[in-house]
Amino acid sequence: MTDGPIDLTLEVAPRSRFDVVELRARLPVEYREALAPYPSCLYWSAHTTAGFLDRSLAARLGPALPTYFDALRRIFPEGAGYAHDRLERRQELDEAQRAVESKNADSHLAFIAGGLRPCVTYPNRSDEPVCFVDLDGVNEGRPRRRVTRVIGFRREAVVANTRIDVPMSRHPIESVNLKDPKLGIYERLAEFVARAGVGRGRLHLALDPGERHAALTVNEYETLLMQHDLAAVLRKPLRFMAAQYRSAMANPRAVPGKALGYAKYDLVRVLNSSLETLGLQGSIVEKVLARTLAVPAARFFRIRRSVHLLVAERADGRRGFVEGTYQSPILVQWQRGPRQSRALHVTLTRLQ
Repeated sequence: MTDGPIDLTLEVAPRSRFDVVELRARLPVEYREALAPYPSCLYWSAHTTAGFLDRSLAARLGPALPTYFDALRRIFPEGAGYAHDRLERRQELDEAQRAVESKNADSHLAFIAGGLRPCVTYPNRSDEPVCFVDLDGVNEGRPRRRVTRVIGFRREAVVANTRIDVPMSRHPIESVNLKDPKLGIYERLAEFVARAGVGRGRLHLALDPGERHAALTVNEYETLLMQHDLAAVLRKPLRFMAAQYRSAMANPRAVPGKALGYAKYDLVRVLNSSLETLGLQGSIVEKVLARTLAVPAARFFRIRRSVHLLVAERADGRRGFVEGTYQSPILVQWQRGPRQSRALHVTLTRLQ
């Protein structure tokens, strides 16, 4: 029997800006043989516009997964005047970076709204696909370098628990970068992991069950993206609908089908061509989109009250959080809570 988990790195070459890769099929034969003894696998993405769906949502969507993301890409169309894409306003970029930086606010928003995650676990079964979804795989005709890790393990054991209160401002719509050094939260989490001495595992951050009108995600915390584009989504989730449908959005009382809300109605109209072609009217795609994208924002972020962070060996050889260059855990709220803080429950597990 192989001792301990096995940790493998894989590069994925996107074929187009939007690409869905069945990751198991891309594994080299030697990787598949090495993973074969393990009943479970953890999959991790280093990116903020490419990742994985939670297993339960992926199973519900099944082969209709591309249609689901096609819907999101229609709601957040490329080049729709996002603040994040106004590179001249991005103070963190120098001239050389502005020349090559991808205008990809739509991909970030679709990642967040679609429930994509950088860290998931699946049973190691050859008949259950694991889809790596890339929303920004090609920039100006050049494929972007995508890096994933696959960790085979036998069991996952809880090692430690703690609670952290995240201070919030009085603004009803807010996004908080948990890596902000002024908060000291990331440092506390790092110490929590270091004390436990976990070599490979996951850190689970979950909102307290009593918290309302809030959610967690992992993405790039860039000011224009978070304070302008994401804030606009929290106020009006369908704001970026394709221009030909904005007249209906401006006058929702004129839109029929209000039993499921005008958001769902407009969404189905936007998707008519693809839904009819695929025979998906009334399907799980329509139902999932109605739940996750309808007004209010509570539905929009319904599927994401927790996130996982990978704990493993990093590029510098030290053990701790493993994260992509731009990844940050982010707490968002769209209404003020009763207290001026939000409670997070933190659970550290060890992969064995």
